[in-house]
Amino acid sequence: MNQLVLDRSNLYFSLFPDHLSYIDSCLEAASYKLKDYDNISDFENDLANINAYEHIDALENPKNLIELDDKTLTKGDYIKAIKCLIEGKVFAEHFAAGEATRLKLGTKFLINVQKDLSIDKIAALINQEKGEGTMTSESLIRMYPCCNPLDLLPLSLGVRHMLQYSYDIYMLSKRFGYDPQEVLSKQTMLIVLNESTAEMIIDEFITNKFYGFARQNVLFMIQESYHGINLKNKEVFYDRHTPKRLHNHGHIAIQQTMFNQIFHITENQNRNYLTCDQFGDILKNMEIKISYNIEDLDYLTGSIDHEALALALKKNNEHYNMLMEVVPNNPDSPQKGGMAAFDPILGQDVMIESFQLNGIENHQIQFLNKNINYYLTPYIAWEMVKTQGLKMHVAIKDGFIYFQPVIGDINFLVKTAIFTRKNARPIKAWKSASTTPLAINCMHMQDKQKGFKEYARLFLGLIS
Repeated sequence: MNQLVLDRSNLYFSLFPDHLSYIDSCLEAASYKLKDYDNISDFENDLANINAYEHIDALENPKNLIELDDKTLTKGDYIKAIKCLIEGKVFAEHFAAGEATRLKLGTKFLINVQKDLSIDKIAALINQEKGEGTMTSESLIRMYPCCNPLDLLPLSLGVRHMLQYSYDIYMLSKRFGYDPQEVLSKQTMLIVLNESTAEMIIDEFITNKFYGFARQNVLFMIQESYHGINLKNKEVFYDRHTPKRLHNHGHIAIQQTMFNQIFHITENQNRNYLTCDQFGDILKNMEIKISYNIEDLDYLTGSIDHEALALALKKNNEHYNMLMEVVPNNPDSPQKGGMAAFDPILGQDVMIESFQLNGIENHQIQFLNKNINYYLTPYIAWEMVKTQGLKMHVAIKDGFIYFQPVIGDINFLVKTAIFTRKNARPIKAWKSASTTPLAINCMHMQDKQKGFKEYARLFLGLIS
């Protein structure tokens, strides 16, 4: 497989043992990127070109997409996927650090729709999002099926997310005659938190009995946030007077390779930190790692995608180390998003983040990234990030420089397969006020699952 060549224009970095070394590397990258600019304002004006994918003018429609249909997989492929789950060989990564900035409701993990939203508040948020000249009435929202927040169980999005994963594994174990408690105790996962709400969410895990999972196998990492980089007299510096911000989802992959970042909670409620090598050893024992996005609404009624898991394990036999899914863009109403394309210079299909698509219009995007990643033999991708780093894209916020590495860029480091489904459905994600009615509908369907409410009571006590 062709890989991007390591040079200063690509700015791949070696291992970051700690946050200080990461900051130093950010300063080095900023210095190089700003060398031809007198101020950040001029740099910002050219940002679309700076972040543009390096081979953007050569891109073609993807050529090697796998089409997943009922003929792609055998019964043996599905059995292997189930066995992998039952034996605890699936490492689950749950991103819980993101803020609901468009909704102005804080950390997404903690949003409790039944308590935090009402029909009139949803209408106001949608109208605020759409701007002047549009009006969504409360009566129009009430017409959306199963869209009243008061009809939902009083569960936060994060509790729903963790309960669904636990519930699905419990039900799968019962279906195939395994002891659900034993199967749940074998599962290993990483919960990625942010600094402001980490303690609250960890306490919630403790109170909710880790949703049936073994506490020593529920790992946590608090994603670090960083001050902005400033420029004075053509010299960059780390400005501790600027707001602290997260460095995008790619930084999650980088931070996992740093020393003493990942921990579990002991019986005495203390944090037991793992060394970098200890975390690597856990990944070595896994057949696959799945990164779950808390915005994914399909997840709420089926956290385990048996087809995709079976396909991923099948591709592992062909020495692939990453599997990504795309869905066709709607030609009548094309969306913006991460794009799958064929790069003739690299000779492979690649996945490119939306902010790198300078000059590419929405209607030119044939396939959109669904933003769920499968890592086969996950230690390999982790080790590549550890030794190679990720490309450091740039954002300007409040007039200061913040980096935004992309987790999907791992597709340039390891052999990656991209698939779509024969009958692919549109992406269902809770990203904005306008998708809130859909989110409530999906939560309602989750609550109506057979035995879900009773299962929730096992960990949460009485819920009405």
